Amino acid sequence: MTEDESKKESKTYEERCEAVNVISHPLASKKSTKKAHKLVKKAAAAKHIRRGVKEVVKGLRKGETGVAILAGDIYPVDVISHLPVLLEEKNIPYVFVPSKQDLGAAASTKRPTSCVLIRVPKKDFDGQDLYDALVKEGKEYDPTSVAVR
Repeated sequence: MTEDESKKESKTYEERCEAVNVISHPLASKKSTKKAHKLVKKAAAAKHIRRGVKEVVKGLRKGETGVAILAGDIYPVDVISHLPVLLEEKNIPYVFVPSKQDLGAAASTKRPTSCVLIRVPKKDFDGQDLYDALVKEGKEYDPTSVAVR
């Protein structure tokens, strides 16, 4: 595979944003998406992570807190449509990223991942600054400000 072929296979951030579904708010910016993927990699290495809808819901039921990262290109939407409401009830900040493939790769899995919950890290966690930045961005979103279409 040449360098040109590998560039054609990888999509740009803007191309990935075209594939997101209608409930993907707040969608992370390009810079925030990179930070989110970096945080997911570090959290996966430190085992501070829950991957997938079933595991995330189970963790929320057990009272785990942290920050959630959801993929925006999930179809059918019903797979994750209940998660934003559940996260808001539990006061857990969340953010959408454009690609489930990239989220899965960052979470150290070969499969695409629809959502991850990064649990509150211990004091010696390497990515604490990334975690704090993502929590701040997730808390800035006000779901009541979105106009109903």
